[in-house]
Amino acid sequence: MSDTATLTPPSVEATNAARATAPDAPHGKTFDIDCQLSYQVNGPSDFLFQIHALNGMDQQVLSESLVVTPELPVHTYSDPTIGHRFVRLHAEAGPLALHYQARVRRTPAPVDTLAAEVPIAQLPDELMHNLNPTRYCESDHLGQAAQKMFAGLPRGHARVKGVVDWIHANIEYRVGSSQATTTARDVFVQRAGVCRDFAHLGVTFCRALNIPARLVVGYANFDEPPPDFHAVFEAYLGGRWVMFDATRMSPIDELVCIATGRDAKDVAFATIFGPATMTSMSPLIRAADAPA
Repeated sequence: MSDTATLTPPSVEATNAARATAPDAPHGKTFDIDCQLSYQVNGPSDFLFQIHALNGMDQQVLSESLVVTPELPVHTYSDPTIGHRFVRLHAEAGPLALHYQARVRRTPAPVDTLAAEVPIAQLPDELMHNLNPTRYCESDHLGQAAQKMFAGLPRGHARVKGVVDWIHANIEYRVGSSQATTTARDVFVQRAGVCRDFAHLGVTFCRALNIPARLVVGYANFDEPPPDFHAVFEAYLGGRWVMFDATRMSPIDELVCIATGRDAKDVAFATIFGPATMTSMSPLIRAADAPA
């Protein structure tokens, strides 16, 4: 008999499932952000950007810089409740470029797989709006479907995980399958979407089950498609927000948050008022100790 053990590598399914929720133990990781956006401005235009890493919750911005070309007056302000930051600027006709760099430390909290759902009567006042249907998350229209599919699952973290598992198994990740106006109900019907659509559906199902939920957008590293901002969602369980990613495209403890909101309209990385077109986008993230 041999006393040498054979180690079997984890399956793809097991690896993907581990990516769906935050890690089991607290540990810190540091990331470098390098985000470049370019536009062609064809006339006087105003811009509202959300590209700064959030300085709060489980992450700390250690250093950062923002360079705008051509040099323009820039106004930055923070949301008074959550703390995510907005950049406002006005540009005349011509090329416009933004280059944001940051070093960010993330220390995710351990996952409590026994976290309970919080009764509505005990929810903090400021979270009540995270139960309501919104433009992209029609929890009122999908309430019957959510109850049929998930009401029988154990309440709490296990039920939200059931929602995530269902989305991952039944919605195809397909670039180009949705557009800016696509809602969670559209995705439920067409069974295809991108990360934003996966997150909207997760938010919608949770709200339909009386679990507060919100969209999260941030920087994430994934093999494909090309670099882009990434959307996931959070559910309020056990008295705190817990992050989930039904796409399982990137380890969720390696996502650096930019902003949270009720749905995509609250967390758009760029809102443009005027005749301007984006010509390139490169929101990159890498571990600070990774080779350049």
